[in-house]
Amino acid sequence: ILANERAVYTTEKGGMIPSEVAKHHEEKKDDVLHHALEKAGVKIGDISLISYSMSPGMAPSLLIGLRFAKDLAEKHNIPLIGINHPAAHLTIGDLCCKTKDPVYLYVSGVNTQIIAVAGKRFRIFGETLDIGLGNALDKFGRDVGLGFPAGPKIEQLAKKGSFLALPYSVKGMDASFSGIVTHATRLVQQNKATVEDACYSFQEVTFAMLAEISERALAHCEKNELLLVGGVAANQKLIQMLAKMCEERGARFAAVPLQYSGDNGAMIAWQGILEHTSAGKTVDPEKADIDPYARIEEVEVTWK
Repeated sequence: ILANERAVYTTEKGGMIPSEVAKHHEEKKDDVLHHALEKAGVKIGDISLISYSMSPGMAPSLLIGLRFAKDLAEKHNIPLIGINHPAAHLTIGDLCCKTKDPVYLYVSGVNTQIIAVAGKRFRIFGETLDIGLGNALDKFGRDVGLGFPAGPKIEQLAKKGSFLALPYSVKGMDASFSGIVTHATRLVQQNKATVEDACYSFQEVTFAMLAEISERALAHCEKNELLLVGGVAANQKLIQMLAKMCEERGARFAAVPLQYSGDNGAMIAWQGILEHTSAGKTVDPEKADIDPYARIEEVEVTWK
């Protein structure tokens, strides 16, 4: 990986407004490409494949990436490939952590899923029944005035907190987080809990839920590797709890490195390389499109 440049959208108040995020992408895309080429020490003519995030996601943002990728591919006559964004989170984890056939715990803003390869496809064995844990953290943080993204701030505040009871909702290998957000927010707003105590308890309860469903998935899938990927994989408390669970059952645990846990260009590029080299996949730039609602089960695993 020669370069992994990014420009991350942040805000002090509120969350991710699709039109504002798309505007941010439009403003930053040329600078990101310039810095990536400069850091890698290459020219655009040295590039042999362009990958873009095709699905799923917010349509306005996906369209910015699509148009930029199409323009570059057509102008420089470079093959183009559209890839599934969640699949890229999984495979960059495999690359960095040298995992072979793990149960993936994919925890990001929108997604909280238990995934494993079965029958040459990614299969979802469990997931959130309402909102992803990343969004749950951000919603709670937004409601108590922490801004966006709230996850890193919650992690730091939690170090000063103590435990208080919050709803615990696990159903098989599925989980629910919206009730926890509501309860924790009310406790703070009604002055029945400090922000620090709510942050600590929010993490303890939701991460324990993830550890439970991950352990159940390891047993059900008869696998002995657990790989944590996605933006929330940067949380050290979650890493500690999952590592302890895996140690107790004799399984290997790995977490994608911090620089590849959140959304990044390297993971999109790597997924494109895997699909292109294993199955020769490309797309005609004139027919290239996005699919904001695609599921990861649609991805055929040709490279394993």
